[in-house]
Amino acid sequence: MNENMNTPSTRGPLDHDVRDQVINAATKHFGHYGYEKTTVSDLAKAIGFSKAYIYKFFDSKQAIGEVICSNRLAMIMAIVDAAIAEAPTASEKLRRLFRSISEAGSDLFFHDRKLYDIAAVASRDQWPSVKAHEVRIRAIIQQILLDGREAGEFERKTPLDETTNAIFLVIRPYVNSAQLQYNLDTVPEAAVHLPALILRSLAP
Repeated sequence: MNENMNTPSTRGPLDHDVRDQVINAATKHFGHYGYEKTTVSDLAKAIGFSKAYIYKFFDSKQAIGEVICSNRLAMIMAIVDAAIAEAPTASEKLRRLFRSISEAGSDLFFHDRKLYDIAAVASRDQWPSVKAHEVRIRAIIQQILLDGREAGEFERKTPLDETTNAIFLVIRPYVNSAQLQYNLDTVPEAAVHLPALILRSLAP
């Protein structure tokens, strides 16, 4: 995977204080007005910088959004990692993966609706941060499958990559923010029924 996938393009000196100030102001501005309705000029006025000065640190509005999106996705992954870390079996890890990732995404939607718009745009347009997030989810699924096969919980006949992809496609409507906003009503049921169905299909 490209090492730069999660790193937005920058210009000028790496002045972290100024970058953080831009990100903090942008987070508040996007949270109030929404990502798509905000321009770099709006951010410049809110921070008290010139637009040209902001462009010294970020190539575009999307580059700023990438940092915010990456931060939010990292928060979701921290919740997921904590949920599955102590699971006693691969089967339980799969259940917790579905539940934690769908609930974390739903919480972001309801508690930070304007910032959720950034995640939805990022998912719709497949920003690098979103692609990296999906790669990470696939890797978790694959490791759970490997653990389950080694422990004798899961069948071993189906190719690993095929099974991984199938499970990811099932969970994707609850991973991808652009799709999740249309599936919020089904999250509680999906978090229970989908892993249960998958686990029955994985039985040896």
